[in-house]
Amino acid sequence: MPNINLLARSNSAVWHPCTQMKHHETLPLIPIQRGQGMWLYDFDGNRYLDAVSSWWVNLFGHCNPRINAAITLQLEQLEHVMLAGFTHEPVVQLSERLAQLAPVGLGHCFYASDGASAIEIALKMSVHYWRNCGQPHKSNFISLQNSYHGETLGALSVTDVGIFKDPYSALVKQNATVLSPDWRNAEPGESARDYALRCAVQLETHLQQHHHNIAAFIIEPSVQGAAGMVMYHPAYLTRARELCDQYEVHLIADEIAVGMGRTGTMFACEQAEKPLSRDSTEEGISPDFLCLSKGLSGGYLPLSVVMTTDTIYQAFYADKVARGFLHSHSYTGNPLACSAALATLEIFKQDDVIATNRNKAVYLNRIAEPLRDHPRVKNFRNTGMIWAFEVDSLHDDFAQRCFSLALEQELLLRPMGNTIYFMPPYIISEAEMDMLVEHTLAIIAVII
Repeated sequence: MPNINLLARSNSAVWHPCTQMKHHETLPLIPIQRGQGMWLYDFDGNRYLDAVSSWWVNLFGHCNPRINAAITLQLEQLEHVMLAGFTHEPVVQLSERLAQLAPVGLGHCFYASDGASAIEIALKMSVHYWRNCGQPHKSNFISLQNSYHGETLGALSVTDVGIFKDPYSALVKQNATVLSPDWRNAEPGESARDYALRCAVQLETHLQQHHHNIAAFIIEPSVQGAAGMVMYHPAYLTRARELCDQYEVHLIADEIAVGMGRTGTMFACEQAEKPLSRDSTEEGISPDFLCLSKGLSGGYLPLSVVMTTDTIYQAFYADKVARGFLHSHSYTGNPLACSAALATLEIFKQDDVIATNRNKAVYLNRIAEPLRDHPRVKNFRNTGMIWAFEVDSLHDDFAQRCFSLALEQELLLRPMGNTIYFMPPYIISEAEMDMLVEHTLAIIAVII
């Protein structure tokens, strides 16, 4: 079947996400027939290097044989059972494994299907915790400027991207934002660390004035993804944890996009600076809530989790049903998705993925010097397995132009405004990294 056979059917039957459907009159959809490793293949035999991990979810390549095998084995035993009143081995084992890996103190896992649902859970848990503790007035939140935490109503209330939020303002609670520690906004001569700490002063001032009504501060550690791969110094995380402790406000770490090894450690929270007051040699912070999704299942099946502390768990543990956390999703803790996640964690362990990724990042940074030095490229930056830069272009439709040109170069890129980013699966080879850089340079040469 050629591509064209599927296009009309899809346009007629499917309402695609994050899309102005009318644009597909001139920018056709790409029908994908199959995937293998780093590559996606359409029905006409064209291939595309998946440089964005299919919206940041795929960690170990398409049709990974080890994850395939785990799902197939589970499929022969149990496809699904509701998690209310029942349990099963994959969800228990996954919860135990995550507790072993996560920052200290996080051990209670509440599951959902996607990232926005995980954010909803964390927000609701935080507010309900304070209610159970006799402080129902603590029901507001803080987030960073330009933050993105999802598109359900609660998640939108802590999202600061107008195109997603403004049409639904009548439905969405308005919460406060504080300065993003985005190092690109530092003054000349000001270090990224100093700028991060300067931004933290505004957070401190806001907490001083409003902490009595604030339930939680929510943050994407290390990188604000949908803001354009905003990167900041980890000193901000340390200071945020200290301030949340001081003013009795929960800290929610949204690691939906930046967890699972994406920033160079299994969890981005691990990169926070060690406070001067801590005797231990360990760095990193422990949030009150840790939200994971996307790469959690290796990019295979919808799965998200909120991990929290025993203190928060115990506030719901009571005889009265109303004190319990009664949130639910039909497919919570699905066995197939949990099995995919367990296989993903096993690959991390067996292949020493974190160390391997660090070597790959060194290689890509070295070969990307022509990109970094290109006169039209600004703010080339890297954290772990994320790269981003802005392209100086006068085209208002830069993102669409770049996307189309990338397809011609056998690349799947999805720019945000004038920001091009690479977020490839961890299995990317040196030859594929060479191609990624070379073909991106060719796109920039044409598009400007």
